[in-house]
Amino acid sequence: MSLVTKAIGGAKKLKHRFQDKIKEKTPVYMSPVRRIERVSLKDRVVAMTFDDGPCAMPAKPSKSEKPLTLLLAETLEKYEAVGTFDVVGDTSGNYPDKAGRDGSASWGGIKYDHYPDFGCDSLGGVINCPELTKRILDGGHEITSHTYSHVLFGSKPLVYGNRAPMHGIDEVISDLKKLDLHMKQNYGYEIKLSRPPHYVDKTKDGFSAYDAYAVMGYQYLAASFDGAGWLPLSSYEAEIDAMVRPLERSLETNPDSLCGQIIFQKDGYNMARRSPVADGLERQLELLIRNGYRVVGVSELLELCPFSDLSPDNTLFECAKKLLDRGMCICYRDNTVRANNILTRGELAMILHGSTTATERITLVKNKKNVAKDVSYKHPYAAAITAALEVGEMTLLRDKFYPNAQVTGSDFAAAIQKHFGFISEVPVGIITHADAISAIAKMIKK
Repeated sequence: MSLVTKAIGGAKKLKHRFQDKIKEKTPVYMSPVRRIERVSLKDRVVAMTFDDGPCAMPAKPSKSEKPLTLLLAETLEKYEAVGTFDVVGDTSGNYPDKAGRDGSASWGGIKYDHYPDFGCDSLGGVINCPELTKRILDGGHEITSHTYSHVLFGSKPLVYGNRAPMHGIDEVISDLKKLDLHMKQNYGYEIKLSRPPHYVDKTKDGFSAYDAYAVMGYQYLAASFDGAGWLPLSSYEAEIDAMVRPLERSLETNPDSLCGQIIFQKDGYNMARRSPVADGLERQLELLIRNGYRVVGVSELLELCPFSDLSPDNTLFECAKKLLDRGMCICYRDNTVRANNILTRGELAMILHGSTTATERITLVKNKKNVAKDVSYKHPYAAAITAALEVGEMTLLRDKFYPNAQVTGSDFAAAIQKHFGFISEVPVGIITHADAISAIAKMIKK
């Protein structure tokens, strides 16, 4: 293992360690955009995602001149598996630039990424690979957005200190729309999920991937299990082994350990310009199938169970899924329902308006206009609260909204009556998220 690989691997472990500590202390807010890492399924169903393609270049080392993406699609289909291909549009506009050092994080470019390789942009992305894009779809696989240009949403100084990120939220949304429109116009295909380049969420102007995805109507595509292969090791065989052994160990320890998980893969070369996924994928699939797993697209996985803390056998599941399918904002950003949480006034506003105020939130922040004495324009619920106030569903008390206060029965009744035009049931006593979801679901016809 090279020093570069050790450094990157160490940085990743350190990052996760600090992220876990930060998560413990950081409040989680409701959001129309959920970070999809894994879902609460007891069935042996798993999803696999493949970043950075389509790739018209062959695998390296290569046994044939067959495009890597085609090889991956055929391998998946051999095992009746469905892949989720997290594609880019075209990186040929990411010049002037210089190639980075082999084995480093900037191997494909110092200022920008270039797929499938520096100077070979014409052989990658959906714009340059229409046959491969069509082949992915014809094979029944899913396509998600890894952005059009694969330019960072914001800075990431620890690993990509020399990278030139996008200027702000408007450029991020414009880039996402470019790929979205191409897929609709040329393939009649609607993208539902997106993953930011290198998981960089924050933009230079104070917004995030969640704001951009809310405007686009996307969910945030993350992953829970590293399929490996993207880090360079001492040899190609070692890289394949790194893809297979962790999966094997996990299944040996607990055959149900992969239920509902999303496995991260590459549809391209790693930092050593090798593609261990070309051989490692089949071995991974053999392990999964042998253990009774079905490999599906992420959207199908979410159709089976969209939540990370609510499984299909939970009594609240059908009600929650009913509201989610109608586009209502009932989850927290980490894709939890948190059914036993006591419902707050701010959260009630989000349930009613969180899914329809994405653009208004951006405008509110840009104009720096506070909603109430106790609700800053920066508050995650500010736009939804504004909407609830404007239509008279909720009111201020002495110029304050009290977003963290518990919702009372009268609060709930007034808001629901105004929003839906009628109300059939008001929860008694302290209102939890489960109470609110159940009451609203009973009112809404299928």
